[in-house]
This record gives sequence, structure tokens and C-alpha cells, in this order.
Amino acid sequence: MKLRDIYAQPGKTFSVEFFPPKDDAGMQRLLGAVDELSVLHPAFCSVTYGAGGSTQDTTLDVVTRLHRDVGLEVMCHLTVVNQPRSTVHGVLDYLREHDIENLIALAGDPPAGTAEGDWTPHPEGYHHSRELVEDALAPGDGWFSVAVAGFPEVHPRAVDRESDLRYCKEKVDAGADAVVTQLFFDNDDYIRYADDLRAMGVDVPIVPGVMPVQSAAQCRRMSAMCQSKIPPRLDELLTKVEDDNDAAVQLGIEYATEQCQGLLEYGVPGIHFYSLNKSRSVAAIFDNLKLQTLATA
Repeated sequence: MKLRDIYAQPGKTFSVEFFPPKDDAGMQRLLGAVDELSVLHPAFCSVTYGAGGSTQDTTLDVVTRLHRDVGLEVMCHLTVVNQPRSTVHGVLDYLREHDIENLIALAGDPPAGTAEGDWTPHPEGYHHSRELVEDALAPGDGWFSVAVAGFPEVHPRAVDRESDLRYCKEKVDAGADAVVTQLFFDNDDYIRYADDLRAMGVDVPIVPGVMPVQSAAQCRRMSAMCQSKIPPRLDELLTKVEDDNDAAVQLGIEYATEQCQGLLEYGVPGIHFYSLNKSRSVAAIFDNLKLQTLATA
């Protein structure tokens, strides 16, 4: 089922993101998490694409397994950084051949060791993810349903907030069916972002991305990587679990449950969970919020 049809259904849409594992042991852990979360009937699962396309083969393998063997709807990440158009077109061809019709078009992270300000487009590649949206939809066959990324706290490479909002609208105007946001820990950032996009005429679902805390160190590392701020209240809570990962997981469940409840009250179309290939937190939040009832209403 295409993203546009998934989000057109009544109720709230619950989805989960995974990342491609580095080895066989990681693959087994991932498949175990998938098994534990699939019983909750997520509307779809997404699989990330490594910096500079570094995990392309593993990403495509995982997406295919989840779709073919587990029977889940999937959304494949596809980035434009450090890749010629021919490589990206090859991935699009692969997805068509394997009956995968959803993707999220992303600029992507620069290759390891490359500073944000030093990144330049591949000479035979794309400059912006909007061009990938256009290419994926260019055949006019209606095969792909495309999502794009949104940044409640502004994309790290954006000139300013206003230009970042305009660029998101350009991606939607190019044909994107949904906006899925970067992680954030302050709902006010998402609400302001969504309200501003709506005022600009963006009428597709703007789906919040939520990441449950797994450890204090992990939360701080991911926040720094994504340039997402940690609110003072959460920062204070993290200091109490610096050396206790079990307590940090429980903190993450409680904080994300509260965060999701506020988002649902605001009226979001659904929630996209960044699982980090772990099932415990997402399953607990799902149960706390009775999302199964909402997702199947």
C-alpha cells in the first residue's frame, strides 16, 4: 500500500524505523525486534541508508526481507549525497523490481570525515533531495509514493529557518505525499513547524519522528549528530541516569509516552518511531497510548 493511501485511512498511523545491521549477529537482533513489533501491526517500517550510500546493499536486503518474508509494508530510505544519478536510478529500478513502492527521498549525511560545510554534490549527482523526488516520479507511472524529511529545528545546512520551510514546500510541490520529521524532544518545535508549513499551503501529512531514549550517552550523541536540542527538563532527567541504562530506558519510555500524548492531542496524523533496532521501548509506548486501537480504528 502506498504512503498516500496509508495516511488516508481513518485513525492514527504508527510506523517504525530500523537501521541496517553491520553483521550477522546484528541482523538476528534486528529480525528479533521486527518479530516483536510486527504483532503490533505497524502501518509500515522504514530502513535507513548509510552516509554517502555506504549501506546500500544491506538496506535493500533488509527492505526486501521485511516486505517479502515478514509481509510488512516498507519505506526505503534513499539519499543523494556522494552518489551519481546512475546509482540512484539503479536503486529505483531495484525497488520497482521487488514490488517496493514507498521511499523517502533524503539529502543524506556527508561521508564520514566530511564536515557539513565542506560537502559538495557528486559531479554526476544531485544537488538537492527535491531532484530525487522529481526523478522518482518522472516516469508518470504512479509506482512510487514518496515522503521527504522535515526539520522542526531547521536543517543543519539550511541558510535560515524561512528558507528551510520554503524548501520543504518545494519538495511537497514536487510530488511528495508526506513529510516525516527529524527527531525532536520539545513538542513546541514540531507544532510551530507544522503550523508554519500549513500556513504556507503544505497539505500533506506532517508526521512527527520520535526517538525513545536508550541511554543518556546515546541521547546526547544522537542529539548532537542531528543538532536537536535537549530541553532543560530532559537534560536534568538524563543526569540522574547517566550510569544506569535500564533506568534510562524507562525514562525514555515515560518521556516519549508523554511527548506522543501531547502530539496526538494536537492532532498529528500518526507517529514515526526511531527504534534503534530495539523493540522494548516502542512496544511499551504503544501499549501506554493504546495505539493499537487507534491504528486499527
